[in-house]
Amino acid sequence: METFESLVRTEFAPKNTYLNTASTGLLPARTVAAMHTAVEAAAAGRPTDMFSDVEASRACFARLVSVPERRVAAGASVAVYSGLIAASLPEGAEVLTAEGDFSSVVNPFHVRPGLKVRTVPLEGIAESVRPGTALIAVSAAQSADGRVADLPAIRDAAREHGARTYIDASQASGWLDFDADAYDYSASVAFKWLVCPRGVAFLVVPEDLGGLSPLFAGWVAGERPWDACYGPIAELAHSARRFDESPALFSYAGARRSLELLEELGVDAVRAHDLALADRFRAGLASLGHEPVPAPGSPIVSVPGLGSRQEGLSGAGVEVSDRAGNLRAAFHLYNTPDDVDRLLDVLSA
Repeated sequence: METFESLVRTEFAPKNTYLNTASTGLLPARTVAAMHTAVEAAAAGRPTDMFSDVEASRACFARLVSVPERRVAAGASVAVYSGLIAASLPEGAEVLTAEGDFSSVVNPFHVRPGLKVRTVPLEGIAESVRPGTALIAVSAAQSADGRVADLPAIRDAAREHGARTYIDASQASGWLDFDADAYDYSASVAFKWLVCPRGVAFLVVPEDLGGLSPLFAGWVAGERPWDACYGPIAELAHSARRFDESPALFSYAGARRSLELLEELGVDAVRAHDLALADRFRAGLASLGHEPVPAPGSPIVSVPGLGSRQEGLSGAGVEVSDRAGNLRAAFHLYNTPDDVDRLLDVLSA
């Protein structure tokens, strides 16, 4: 039986010090091989059944976030799903959001006419829910600096006031113990911590489908898709599949393998690994006289004032991000203590 470390080393072999998963995760070898096979088969006129890869990916993601697969829609974009939820709200509905949250989460509510969008600091979300708040839309972990939302408090406040919850888990799925069943809606792209190709995203809806209308329903939204190719769809899917976008099939051919790998490794083990590296970096920063944005329990570490070092770090073979003037490092399953020390060494120079 392979250990966590041996399995990771089998799948990943970065040629640099890659600490930028919050932007894009690295692809496992099995994922690259699956996509290569699918592309070659299509080029040879013998395409594989990539729709089965979509269903396998849906089922695997559902297991990772602890919901039945019938509650999961498969698509490509969080912004599309945010727009779907925004369109479902009644005229005048109040949506509560966090300051500086990622645009794909909040912008669709701002551009939908007739909604009242109220924005407060992340730490004040739960206490800001009030009677008349229809929806709380917030990221589980902030893209800019890694701060983790107090999701249990937000859930409890929503229940107390009759509000619904919409959680973007794009910066959390794959390392956070995220139970999507605790919230009304959640969405996640898969090309970050779920180490999938771009073009894969998931939406989780309630058992009753949450009052959403399948506004962009195409043939894949039919209960029997191959019978729904022409004219109005006679019977929409009875499950969340009615909210599927037409899938980027080559991406899903790879995503299936990435998600299977995360299941093999176990999210608990990934989280422990990631957070240990982030804590090592925070300790090293303190020794250099730098103080990161407080984000306990997050594998994303954002350091004010060091964003300008990003270009030089990249030139030295260390990949991080510059976000709003902050240096953002993100530690994931393929990283090692040596990667942390390499980043600290370059920063100290």
